[in-house]
Amino acid sequence: MNARTEPAPTGSDAIARPPLVRELLLVAGLFLVYKFGRQLATGHTGEAFRNAHRVWDCERAVHLPGEGAVQSLLLHGDGLVHVANTYYAAVHFPATAAFLIWLYLRRPAHYVWARRVLAAVTAAALALHLLFPLAPPRMPAATGLVDTARAYGPSVYGDPATDSLSNQFAAMPSLHFGWALMVAVGLIVATRSRWRWLWTAHPLLTLLVIVGTANHYWLDAIVAAALLGLALAVIHLPHRTATTAGRAQGGLVPAQRDEQTLVGAGR
Repeated sequence: MNARTEPAPTGSDAIARPPLVRELLLVAGLFLVYKFGRQLATGHTGEAFRNAHRVWDCERAVHLPGEGAVQSLLLHGDGLVHVANTYYAAVHFPATAAFLIWLYLRRPAHYVWARRVLAAVTAAALALHLLFPLAPPRMPAATGLVDTARAYGPSVYGDPATDSLSNQFAAMPSLHFGWALMVAVGLIVATRSRWRWLWTAHPLLTLLVIVGTANHYWLDAIVAAALLGLALAVIHLPHRTATTAGRAQGGLVPAQRDEQTLVGAGR
């Protein structure tokens, strides 16, 4: 097999695939818990704005580049900023869902690993949202940034005072960036194509979009990356074993298969 071809699914992959109904219920349940948890963090407007000023001052103290530099690039044309707003609104959930579906169908054991990592990162993010409510940079007047979604559209948020569907004071960490980074990591690990590193374009583009549209600070993305790194260090990609691989045949396979790992995991 050369570097440009994709590894074919194996019998062990097929036996490792979790029951579909259970996975649908699990993912839906996790999503509902997360949405409910975000609602618990609403109503902390004053604290969220105070934290926003702290984050803004911290970024300037450590000489991070200003978010306005990215936004000024988007504001060069209405079309560009509209594309960025659309990317923010329309790519986040579908891209992550497509990633999980593809892994479930083609790399089941990678799917279980990725689902666990995403669940861990999301749970940690929810805890931070509750402990550290944060107004995004589009809200505080001191940032001087434009709420591009409101100004140019499309927008996924309503008025913060009346928006009951989302918690707009949950900027840190950025799950837009955290999930996008995990999608890239997961696809790089699960495939062998020489072009697989191009998947890094997704988190990089997401980073520019979330900062340029003033929905997140640089530190939101940095914290998300740190949480993902911790989750990846704790939740390891499982190895294929003789017992697992042999169930489809009704018995064990030769012992040397114990040494095999998931396709692409070590590359």
